[in-house]
Formats: sequence, structure tokens, C-alpha cells
Amino acid sequence: MNVKNFIVGGIVGGIADFLMGWLVYGILLKDTFPKPEGAGAENMLFIFLGCMSFGFLISYVFSRGEGISSCVPGIKMAIGIALFMGLCSNFFMSMYKETIDFKLMGIDILASMVLATVVGAAVAVTNGKMK
Repeated sequence: MNVKNFIVGGIVGGIADFLMGWLVYGILLKDTFPKPEGAGAENMLFIFLGCMSFGFLISYVFSRGEGISSCVPGIKMAIGIALFMGLCSNFFMSMYKETIDFKLMGIDILASMVLATVVGAAVAVTNGKMK
């Protein structure tokens, strides 16, 4: 594994995820996912760390196992990862709910996949330029 590609790709992917998340969840879907009753302000540090974690996950997969360094394969791989991560997190978040809104679950999974296209492309192109 090329450590330099992993680190730079992870940072680029994390920043891309943060910016796309702000656009998709913070602006476009702001009214779709209202805050739970009694919730405080968002902790931007943890949002940023979550985005960086996803960027580094994608970078790790691309650098370690797949060697992905071009846009289209990066998008395809990242969409697959986001699909299963979205399913996993939505199923776990729903385990204590009495009623499950499958429409919101589907919107969240699709939004995750949209974000992943940008992250996957960004990490793949970064890897390709650093060869």
C-alpha cells in the first residue's frame, strides 16, 4: 500500500465528503431530516471527523486492495460501499423505533450514495495523479 496516496486521498476524500454533505444534507435535504425533539446544536467536529473517516475508508480500499486510480471505477466502488454502509447504519438506527419511515431511509441511503460518487471520484483521481 502506498501510504502517501492513502493519506492524501483520505484527506481529499474527507474534505469532499464534508462539503458534499453540507450541500446535500445541510441545504438540499435540510427540511427532510428535521432535528429530533430536544436535540442541541450539531457538533461540527464530529461531523467533520465522520466525513474524514469515510474519506479514509474509501482511500484505504482504493490504495490497499483495489489500486483504483481513475474516476469511473472509483465512483462504482464508492457507490457499492456507501450502499451497504447506508443500509447498515439505517438498520441499526431503526432498531428501537416503533415505526420506521422507509421513505426517509431510502432518501438517506440514496443521499449517501450521491456523496460517495464525489468522494470516490476525488480519491481515485488523487491516486491517479500521485502515481
